[in-house]
Amino acid sequence: MKISRRSFSTMVASGAAAMAVGAPASASARKGNVVLVHGAYADGSCWSKVIPLLQNAGVTVTAVQHPLTSLEAGAAATRRALDLQTDPTVLVGHSFGGSVITEAGDHPLVSSLVYLSARAPDVGEDYGALAAKFPTPPANAGLVYHNGFGGLTERAFLNDFANGVPRHEARVLYAAQGRIAQTLFTDRTTAAAWKAKPTRYLITTDDRTTNPQLQRFVAKRMGAQTAEVSTGHLSFIVRPSLVARFILDALP
Repeated sequence: MKISRRSFSTMVASGAAAMAVGAPASASARKGNVVLVHGAYADGSCWSKVIPLLQNAGVTVTAVQHPLTSLEAGAAATRRALDLQTDPTVLVGHSFGGSVITEAGDHPLVSSLVYLSARAPDVGEDYGALAAKFPTPPANAGLVYHNGFGGLTERAFLNDFANGVPRHEARVLYAAQGRIAQTLFTDRTTAAAWKAKPTRYLITTDDRTTNPQLQRFVAKRMGAQTAEVSTGHLSFIVRPSLVARFILDALP
């Protein structure tokens, strides 16, 4: 099932959508590879609801564990994961993971890029300056650093980063929160893979971590195939079947 540029959000809102976009069926398995790159304040376990849906569709899935110490380190970890693939691969990035796939997505095995409420910088761009042109999302106020590494306060994590996630699940995610280097968000990309690779972008309209207006701006700038869903920042936890389908549609 193909999802057109704007029909996705309409489909989510309708009762028929819940039936049309269920767990991908293994009967019509689509072979392919997907590499998932987490963002800040998370680790690879955040994909636990999407991974089995992709696997049930016949896809080989790899979740990158990158250290959140620098963009270069994240890109290196992603390239190592890509080096292990044997066929064309869809590279998916969430949040800060968008910067990582922008940097590492020029790998020859990457067939397309999927951005989930993600950063999408141009080469050498000061992304903080770009983001400052849009209203500041509430989660920013909860970022606290200690000894050079930072994370969100519990209140900011539960209410802003994980808004819409059942509270008991959000608390588990908070316990596994990835701590970011204080310089992480100042790193600048040396490549912009989206200029050469087919790109899809899923905008989360209830996002309290990455401003939806900023998401729309970068998606339009990339010329990405764009869809919107009414979730917070963690769409792949709140609506895993929808996100899995969005990723599957990027397979060659």
